[in-house]
Amino acid sequence: MKEISLTRVTEEVERMCIEANYFIGSDVINKIKEAHANEESPVGKNVLEQIIKNDDIAATDRVPMCQDTGLVVVFLEVGTEVRVNGDIYASIQEGVRRGYEKGFLRKSIVKHPFDRVNTKDNTPAVIHTKLVPGSDKVKIIVAPKGGGSENMSLVKMLKPADGIEGVKQLVVETIKNAGGNPCPPIIVGVGIGGSFEKAALLAKEALMRDVNDSSSDPINAKLEGELLELINNTGVGPLGLGGRNTALAVKVETHPCHIASLPVAININCHAARHKEVVL
Repeated sequence: MKEISLTRVTEEVERMCIEANYFIGSDVINKIKEAHANEESPVGKNVLEQIIKNDDIAATDRVPMCQDTGLVVVFLEVGTEVRVNGDIYASIQEGVRRGYEKGFLRKSIVKHPFDRVNTKDNTPAVIHTKLVPGSDKVKIIVAPKGGGSENMSLVKMLKPADGIEGVKQLVVETIKNAGGNPCPPIIVGVGIGGSFEKAALLAKEALMRDVNDSSSDPINAKLEGELLELINNTGVGPLGLGGRNTALAVKVETHPCHIASLPVAININCHAARHKEVVL
């Protein structure tokens, strides 16, 4: 059985918190450049040009690409052939604490929804854990999630009779109502099925996928393409100022659900789409 160093876990989380905020993913920046090339609105084209310049400055000068450096969401996968001597959750929280202090990243977390005193180190992170049978690896994804895009997200319990058309209508109306608040061009994660909380988790997990991929499920893949076209036909455009490129991608994840239910969650990522991962 493989033993994982908790010191290493802390060090990797610290590094990923900083890098996720300084360096945009190559898949995302390439998609933004594609959007810039085909944007028909002069204002929208200028906005996309400024985003590209901003991301280049952030990487070159090692500064955050956005002042909102997010609430840290961690997806943790632990193999059943891994031995952990100690508290891996505490090690992750320590990595977040160090990363936000050493990286000079804004601390955005308050200790209570109503007693809104800043924790001053951006902890606690939100951690989702999966056990992986037979694996001797630990996979950690660090995803700092900004408030502007998160606030525009939604969970709704539709009726089964609403079907795919009802889902499409809900997603498009959500994006139109969001306007420029989530800082388009956005990436849209859609979770369908399971339960109230499972749909929300599916939507957030969907945002961890490569921006260029398509679902392996043909029904989901077709829906992803249809939703992307519908969203980009809304005219919201970059930063909500009008144009063709409201979304860079739509990612759909589904799960079996109750015969009486059709849970749908929509989680939105801004154009920064920050996440980094490591396998130990």
